[in-house]
Amino acid sequence: MASIHLKNLKKTFGQHVAVADLTLDVAEGQFVVLLGPSGCGKTTTLNCIAGLEAPTSGRVLFDDTDVTGLPPHARNIAMVFQSALLYPHLNARANIEMSLRHSGMTADQVKSRVAGVVSMLRVDHLLDKRPSALSGGERQRVALAKAIVREPSVFLMDEPFSALDAALRNSLRAELVHLQKTLNVTTIFVTHDQVEAMTMGDVIVVMNNANVEQVGSPDEIYNNPQTKFVAGFIGSPPMNFFEGAFKSENDRLTFHTGDMALSVPDALRAKLDGSIEALTSVGIRPQHIRIVDAGTDGGINMEVYAVEHLGKETVIILQSEAGDAYRVLTDPGFKAAVGERVALAPDLAHAHVF
Repeated sequence: MASIHLKNLKKTFGQHVAVADLTLDVAEGQFVVLLGPSGCGKTTTLNCIAGLEAPTSGRVLFDDTDVTGLPPHARNIAMVFQSALLYPHLNARANIEMSLRHSGMTADQVKSRVAGVVSMLRVDHLLDKRPSALSGGERQRVALAKAIVREPSVFLMDEPFSALDAALRNSLRAELVHLQKTLNVTTIFVTHDQVEAMTMGDVIVVMNNANVEQVGSPDEIYNNPQTKFVAGFIGSPPMNFFEGAFKSENDRLTFHTGDMALSVPDALRAKLDGSIEALTSVGIRPQHIRIVDAGTDGGINMEVYAVEHLGKETVIILQSEAGDAYRVLTDPGFKAAVGERVALAPDLAHAHVF
């Protein structure tokens, strides 16, 4: 088990900057998720930690040891990729044992180590099958066993569940978190799925355009987003944004968006720092917006664009005159017809300002 320290890590490919001046500390035993859209630099960061890519500048340290120039096999890491990398001509048992081929262990020690791992991952019944005879989830379990059996100091995982169906992803997510806590191995997990990040990570590193937008626990990232990008990327359904301006008149503060002037409550007023002229966007999550009758005072008139029934709740998608879409969470019994004119009433007490 090792801590990981990235010091001013930068990676460029010609003129393209893949990772820009990233500094990050990962404590021993932490489960850290690198989260962001495609092309943000998360996989390149993982590859630099693994030794598969050499940083253009900066350093990678495991504990206090600089491993920046070491090859992957000298770093005592195990990596799991999006597609399970298994030898097609070997059965599952041989694939798992292959990780211990040059370990210097005796045959009995290898057998004992493998038995413990396959029991933990419940792949005992798959050991005599070749990869072609396994389902996607079974192959990924065998790949995890192949990584775990080495007892590395660091696990690196690059979107290992993205090719699996939703039900299997949910199952393997819980299993992987349980395994990581049981083994207490430092783990860095790359994903573009914010649900995976929120449900698995001790710490989430949100990346965008080669830069880190915010680092924090799932609760911190969700409840106190530091940038508009983080606010819009975290949360399902995503946060709604209203563009406009704050105006102060006779000790009364209002937010003007479109042709509406919304009164700012004390709860939001307390959050406003510095000059209100610089604040041009208000973000509100779908659960903090009500749908009211069109023309209601304090409501913003819109048209119902689509209705998504999710069982325990319903998502109403509204469209403004300008064509912008807004999402509202309602009770499952709420009825709305596509094309109907309604109004949304945002609760500014729960708003975030940018």
